[in-house]
Amino acid sequence: MPDLPDGWTPGGPLHAGTLKTEYAVRPLGTDVSRPRLSWIAAAPGYGATQTAYRILVASTPELLTPESADIWDSGKVSSARTFGIEYDGPPLTARTRYHWTVRLWDGLDREGEWATPEWFETGLLDEGFGPARWIGGHVESAPLLRKAFAVDGTVRRARLYSSGLGYADLRLNGQAVSDAVLDPGFTDYDHTVLYVTHDVTDLVRTGDNVVGAELGRGFFGLTSPNSWRWHEAPWTSEPRLIARLVVEYDDGRATEVVSDESWRITGGPTLSDSLYEGETYDARRALPGWDTAGFDDSAWSAAAVVDAPKGRLQGQAHEPIRVVETVAPVELTELRPGVWVADFGQTTAGWTKLTVTAPAGTVVGLTHGETLADGNVVAVNRHVEGDRIQRDEYIAAGNGVEEWEPRFSYKGFRYVQIDGVIERPDVLMRIAHSDVGTVTRFTSAQAPYEQFDQAMRRTILNNLHGIPTDTPFMEKNGWTGDAQVGGPTMLASLDMARFFTKWLDDIRDSQAESGQLPVIVPSSGWGFTDLSPATEWPTAYPFLLREMHRAYGDERLLREHWDSLTRYLAWELDRVDDGLSISVLGDWLPPGYGRGPAPEDRRLTGTAYLYRAVLVTAEIGDLIGKPNDYRKAAAELADGLNRAFLDREAGLYRSADDPDYRQTSNAVPLAFGIVPDELVPRVAANLAADVEARGFHLNTGCLGVGELLPVLTAHGYGEAATKVALQRSYPSWGYWFDLGADTMWEKWEEDSRSRNHYFQGTVVQWIYENVAGLRNVEAGWERIVVRPDARDETSSASIHTDTIRGRVSVVWRQVSRVLSLDVHLPVGTTAEVHVPSTAPSDVTVVPGQFASEPSYQDGYTVYTVPAGHWSFTSRSA
Repeated sequence: MPDLPDGWTPGGPLHAGTLKTEYAVRPLGTDVSRPRLSWIAAAPGYGATQTAYRILVASTPELLTPESADIWDSGKVSSARTFGIEYDGPPLTARTRYHWTVRLWDGLDREGEWATPEWFETGLLDEGFGPARWIGGHVESAPLLRKAFAVDGTVRRARLYSSGLGYADLRLNGQAVSDAVLDPGFTDYDHTVLYVTHDVTDLVRTGDNVVGAELGRGFFGLTSPNSWRWHEAPWTSEPRLIARLVVEYDDGRATEVVSDESWRITGGPTLSDSLYEGETYDARRALPGWDTAGFDDSAWSAAAVVDAPKGRLQGQAHEPIRVVETVAPVELTELRPGVWVADFGQTTAGWTKLTVTAPAGTVVGLTHGETLADGNVVAVNRHVEGDRIQRDEYIAAGNGVEEWEPRFSYKGFRYVQIDGVIERPDVLMRIAHSDVGTVTRFTSAQAPYEQFDQAMRRTILNNLHGIPTDTPFMEKNGWTGDAQVGGPTMLASLDMARFFTKWLDDIRDSQAESGQLPVIVPSSGWGFTDLSPATEWPTAYPFLLREMHRAYGDERLLREHWDSLTRYLAWELDRVDDGLSISVLGDWLPPGYGRGPAPEDRRLTGTAYLYRAVLVTAEIGDLIGKPNDYRKAAAELADGLNRAFLDREAGLYRSADDPDYRQTSNAVPLAFGIVPDELVPRVAANLAADVEARGFHLNTGCLGVGELLPVLTAHGYGEAATKVALQRSYPSWGYWFDLGADTMWEKWEEDSRSRNHYFQGTVVQWIYENVAGLRNVEAGWERIVVRPDARDETSSASIHTDTIRGRVSVVWRQVSRVLSLDVHLPVGTTAEVHVPSTAPSDVTVVPGQFASEPSYQDGYTVYTVPAGHWSFTSRSA
C-alpha cells in the first residue's frame, strides 16, 4: 500500500447513512411483502469498498441490538451491495412498524458503527380493507361523505387507509389528513386502484370525532367529451370511496371505522369539476363544520354501497402530488372594467388561489392559459368539446373576505384572466406536481446552458402528475414517446425511482391480450388504433426498464416485467415486414412541418427504435439470467433498415419518398449503433456537413433532437454541436428564450401549441454528459465516465448528482490552456476519467499513487480511479 496523505485511511471504517426502504425514507403503508433496503456507504480515503454488511430488524427501537433484535438478523453477509437488499425475515404483519439498522465492513475487514436507525411501516398487505365497502351515491354535485365515531381512551396510534376515485379530499375533525392533493394517483382502474395510508394519530381526540371526504372526478369519472375518449373509459363511473380507520389504544384495544351504509352523504358546494374544463364552486352552498363533531347531518342521505372497481387495491408507493410553491403575480393589469389579467412570470402547472370580497351570487371567473392574444388569456383546446377550458368559477357567499382554491383539477398556465370583480383581485399561483426530489445541480460560465437546464427541469416537473404527461394545458396524457426521449434526462436530474416504477406498472396494466401496448399510458382504449402502430412510442417500455437499472441497479423491476416485456416484443416482431417496422408517427414535429411527423418514411425510425428495444431487452435478459435470441432479431432489423434506407455510395440514410437530407434519419442510426463500421465516419461527416450547411441549425423533431448533439460530439464535431446548442435564430432553443420562454416548447415555431413540453428539450442530457462531462455507464452508477468533450464557448462547468450510491461531482475550469478537473466519487463506484491534453506528460493527478497508469486516446489522457476525491491538471487542454 503506498503512503497515504495525512488524515486519510485506505477505505474505512465505513459508515452507512440515508437508510431507505423501497427507495423511500420512512415509507408509511408499504404493500411489498419483501421490501428492499438500501443505504449509502461513506468513508474517508481512496478506494474505499464495502465487503460485508449486517442488518437488524426489530419491533421497537429498544430491541434494535445484536442481542435482542426480535424480527430479523441477517448475520454478517459478504457483499458489496448497498441497495436492493431484500428483507429476508419472517413474513411481515400488516399495519406494523419495523425498525432497522445496518453495520458495514470495509476492505480491511474493519467493522463500522451501527447506522442511525430508520423504520418502515407495512400497509394492509393481504389483510385488505376487511368489512369496508365502496360507498357513494347519486348527488347533484361533488359528494360530501361523513361518519361520526367516538374515541374512549388514550390513542397510541391511528391510521386511515383510503382510496377515493377519482380523487378524495380527506378530513378528520375539520383538518386535512395530509398535504397531498389530487390523490390517489391515476391508474388503469380496471387493473390497479391505489390506496393511501395516512397517520392521523394527532388528529383523533378523546370523545366525539368525524371523518369526512369530498370526492372529485379525476380520470375515473371524467364527463367532458374529449378526443381520447376518457369520458367513455371502461371504468367510468360516479366518484366513490373506500376507507378503513384503525384506532389503537395504550391499553391494547383497537377499534375500527369502515366505509359502509352508516356513512352520510350529500352534494357539496363543488358544482362541477373536470381536469380539462376546471371547477365551479358555489360558496353559498358551503356547509361550515360539516367535517367536525356536532354537525347536524339528519338531512343528509345514507351512503349507498356501490360496485367496486375491477382493479386490485394496492398501496400507493410513489410520491404524492403536493403544492410545492406559492407565487404572487409579477404584474396585474386591468384589461377592461371587471376584467383583469395576472402574469405570474413563469409557466407552470397548478391552479390559482383567490381571495375576494363580493356580494352574494357574484361569479368570479379564473381562466388559465400559457399565452395572450390582444391582451386576453388564450384558453382553447381543440381536443375537448365546448368553449370552457381551464376555467374555474367561484360564486361568492357574500360574507366578507372569502378565500378559495380548487381541489380536483390542475392547469398549465402563466396567465390568469379574472372576470366578475370590479376591485383589484387578490390571486396567487399554486404550483403543484408529483413531489419528486431534485438530485442534480449544474452550473456553467455559459449562461444559456444553465437557462436550458432550469427550463427543462421546470418543464419536466410541470408534467409529473402521477404519470409523465405531455402537456398540463392540452392533454395531460402519458405519451410513451415523450418518456422515451425524455427518460434519460428525467432520471439524470430528478429522483424518479418510485415514480417510474409506478408508471412502468401502468404500462404493464395497459397491455392488450395480444401483447400490444398503446401510445398513451394509462389508456381508455384509445391509442391501440388511433395514432398507432407507432413503434418509437411504446418501445419506451424496454428502454425505461433498462435505464432504471442503469440509474438504480433495479433487478427486481426487470424480473417482474420480463413476461410482459417479451409478450410485447413478440407482438412488435410479428408485424415486421421485410425487416422493417411500420410506424405512423416518426420524428414528430420537426421545424417547418406543422403539426405532424417529418416527411421521410417512418419505417426508418420505427425500425431503429425497435432495434434498440430488442437489443436492450437482450441486455435485460442477460442481467436476470433469461436466455434469449434478441440479438439475432436486432441484427435482422439492422440489416433491413440498412438495406432499405442506407445509400452506401453517398454515406447517408434517406427514404425514397423524401430525397432531401434529414438529420434525424442519420443521427438515430449513428446513436443506436446501426451504421456499418466502415461507413460510420462518412455518415457522421455528412451529418456535420448538413448542420453546417444549415447555418448550424438543427432539423430534428422529438426523436432526433436528443441524439443530434451527442452524435456530433462523439464523432469529433463537438464545435458544430456547440454552435447548434447556442444558436439564437429559428429553429433553436435560444430562439424560444429570446421570445420570452422559461420552459421548453412543443414546436420550434413561435405559435407552438404548448409551451410546457419536455420532449424537444433533451439538449440538457448533452449538457450534463458532454459539457459537464458526467456519464453514468452501468448498474446504479457502478461505472462512470468523466469526459468533458464539448467545452467550446465556455470556460467552466460543474455538476453534482446524488446517486443511489452517494454524491458524484465533476467540476472543471479552463484558463488559457490550463484545465483543472475535480472529480468526487462515492464508495462503490469506479470512474474512467478523460482529461483533455496533448500528451500524458502534460497531466498531473492528486493523489497520483491511487490512480491507474494513464493511457492516451484521441486528445485525452485516460485514468481509471476508485472512490475518493481526485484533482487533475492539464497544461495542454
